[in-house]
Amino acid sequence: MPRLPVLAFALLSFSPPAEAQTTLVDGFAGALRGCEEWILNPASWAEGTAPFTAAVGLGDKMALVNRVDDASLPPKPLRRANHYWRINSTKGAGYVLVVSDQLPMCHITGGGNVDLQPTVEWVLTSKDFQRHWSQKSSSSAGNMTSTAFESLLDPKLSIIVSRASRPNDHLDRVQVIATATYKLDN
Repeated sequence: MPRLPVLAFALLSFSPPAEAQTTLVDGFAGALRGCEEWILNPASWAEGTAPFTAAVGLGDKMALVNRVDDASLPPKPLRRANHYWRINSTKGAGYVLVVSDQLPMCHITGGGNVDLQPTVEWVLTSKDFQRHWSQKSSSSAGNMTSTAFESLLDPKLSIIVSRASRPNDHLDRVQVIATATYKLDN
């Protein structure tokens, strides 16, 4: 049996198991679906949230909570009539989806004890994501990359996704922030 170099073995031993990667991908993709669903289909939550949670498709991995840490709150102008959904992807990592029933917005944060950067990049380059979103711009500052996307379902919906530019850069703080807003006609 060939021997792995020590560095490769060390990297493999610190990588999350395949099922953790799958649940992290499912969690972020579900949070993005939740954004679209909440903003573009208010009927899915106006009479109760069961249709909304069914559309997101995360089952018991997603739960409505009364509040979240300050780091998971949206920018101050978007903090009105917020509802908080915790998405537990693994034992120590997951996402928070914040929505409003008065403003057409959603806000996603993600973090935990696993590097989410590869997960976020995988979701953003997936065929499913690209069927819903078109990239408009991307910029980097320091060790963060922010990419703006426009919805292919409704061009008035846009989202900016900010995440670490490289793997293992942000394990000590929020690792991904995404804010979606819908441009209302004046």
